[in-house]
Amino acid sequence: MLGKYLYYEEPGIQIYCGDCREILPLIDPATVDLVLTDPPYGMGAVFDRKGIRRPSLESKTATSRGWGSIVGDDEPFDPSSLLFFRRLALFGANHYADRLPRSSKWLVWDKRCGTPPDNNSDAELIWTNLEGAVRIHRQKWRGLIREGEENLSRGWKLHPAQKPIALIKWIIGLFDLKPGSLIFDPYMGSGMTLRAAKDMGYRAIGIEIKEKFCKVTVDRLRQEVLL
Repeated sequence: MLGKYLYYEEPGIQIYCGDCREILPLIDPATVDLVLTDPPYGMGAVFDRKGIRRPSLESKTATSRGWGSIVGDDEPFDPSSLLFFRRLALFGANHYADRLPRSSKWLVWDKRCGTPPDNNSDAELIWTNLEGAVRIHRQKWRGLIREGEENLSRGWKLHPAQKPIALIKWIIGLFDLKPGSLIFDPYMGSGMTLRAAKDMGYRAIGIEIKEKFCKVTVDRLRQEVLL
């Protein structure tokens, strides 16, 4: 069954193109060592003062830059299908924390790092099912001002929800995985999790519903120097 969704494969890496609601039940949770993902969590639409649902600023921006809307981002996210996996790190979980188990080890990504405030969030929150203290990763990521090894001077991001590879590697490192562990990203986007996993010597599986972002991920996986 999985074979019909297979888009790309290289040693240790598999990309499936399709709706994760169809593909996810075909993945055995016992084979996965970590789920690290940035799911759509309802930021594509907002309610105005009259209670009418309208496209959010993020949704309008994504459309204007040719990305198209993020599939599933116009509804609240239900994480229940992911809770069967052993280790989890979920971006944007402050938007659906009431549907997650209690956690003491939230992760904070400080995106502003001392730059002047604007209408965007100063930070992003990541829920994990680890025990321990809250941890903070500081890396500037504000519009075209982006610290890291990718997209420093090449214009717009590759995906509306793109995250820096260094952030993803930092999160993976907190889980103390064994060499060759399998990392799974059911909402792959531009492939940040897969690229980080490959660089760190882990296996990875990604699912993405839009073929153009599957292609972006393949291109990133094939790069010797990340752009």
